[in-house]
Amino acid sequence: MTIECLTRRQILLGLSGVAVATMLPNTAQASRSTHGVKDLHFFNRHTGERSQGSFWIDGQYQAETLTDFNQVLRDHRQNVAAPIDKRLFEYLYKLQLTLDNQDEIHVISAYRSPKTNQMLASKSNGVAKKSYHMKGMAMDIAIPGVSTKNLRDAAASLKLGGVGFYPRDGFIHVDCGPVRRWG
Repeated sequence: MTIECLTRRQILLGLSGVAVATMLPNTAQASRSTHGVKDLHFFNRHTGERSQGSFWIDGQYQAETLTDFNQVLRDHRQNVAAPIDKRLFEYLYKLQLTLDNQDEIHVISAYRSPKTNQMLASKSNGVAKKSYHMKGMAMDIAIPGVSTKNLRDAAASLKLGGVGFYPRDGFIHVDCGPVRRWG
């Protein structure tokens, strides 16, 4: 008799848990999920190369896609590729969700070798000597059809890292360093 009562109690508790879970907003349920697909599309303005793919599928980063991305996002001046920080891909993915835009991201600069960064810094005081680009943690981007102001505002609203604004040059800088803004 007590086993039967215990079983009924467990069933009722289980059903009440299901009822509560169905009352939660879909976003709360979705945020706990590790499943899904995250896609990005890149166009390197300097090399003309494109790369697109799912960098995250069902809770796993996709090594082959990340390798392809790293190649397109390489330092084109030295022809050197390096791993791009996965947090930067997450940042860009969330940026596109915020903008409700899945168009190709135009890349002005991603990974920079120390040699390239030193050369650029010597020509412009707008290039940091210890740039996050050298760590694969920064990208200068534009999205055709999205104003640089809207792109900047959306990136800054995420509070995921640095956001630089270069309206005259038609791009923004995003990095997965400390949260800050300039330009």
